Amino acid sequence: MSERKQYRNFKRKEPSLTTEQKVEQFVARNSKNGYFTKVSTIPYKFEISEDMAWSIVGELLSSGSFESIHDEYSGEMKLCETGKTYSILDLERKRKRDKFKDSKKQSKKKQPSQNANS
Repeated sequence: MSERKQYRNFKRKEPSLTTEQKVEQFVARNSKNGYFTKVSTIPYKFEISEDMAWSIVGELLSSGSFESIHDEYSGEMKLCETGKTYSILDLERKRKRDKFKDSKKQSKKKQPSQNANS
């Protein structure tokens, strides 16, 4: 018959990260991938109050490892790692430019087929 296995192989869980540490890692990961983190997404993503999110943002900014910028259209605050603001802005411009070019190419491809059907 089958014997029960002992639970010796189970490892103890390491203490889970605090919300502040999770937010810090999230903002750092986004920065490394070339994206800003909007402050408004933090309460939604981590299921915390808006006041708590702003206190965490304040701690991150005062630590000096992160900096903020405001969106030129909406005025919303965005976070990134210190020194990456301009590189991320440049990446955003390139992504917008590429997206615009792709949408133009697609619209040109659709127009001849629409005219043929008419």
